[in-house]
Amino acid sequence: MLFAALCFDKPGSVELRMATRDAHLAFLAEHAAKVKLGGPFLDGEKPVGSLLIIECADYAEARELLAGDPYAKAGLFERVELRPWKRVVGAEI
Repeated sequence: MLFAALCFDKPGSVELRMATRDAHLAFLAEHAAKVKLGGPFLDGEKPVGSLLIIECADYAEARELLAGDPYAKAGLFERVELRPWKRVVGAEI
């Protein structure tokens, strides 16, 4: 099952994001089979959150995967919305 994870950074946390970015990207690479698509939300050039499309068996597995992300562990996110998602158009995921 696919899920969209909408992750919103705490205000003023660009430095924290940059400090944990390498660990975050390594985590995503380690879980590449489940992380189908991802990237930051932007405010101009400044990253202010993340969107991930992940494939997990259920909501609990998706939540567990997101909790292991170094961004989440560092307390970067103000809130995370996790929603079941269905691809209808566009490239296969």
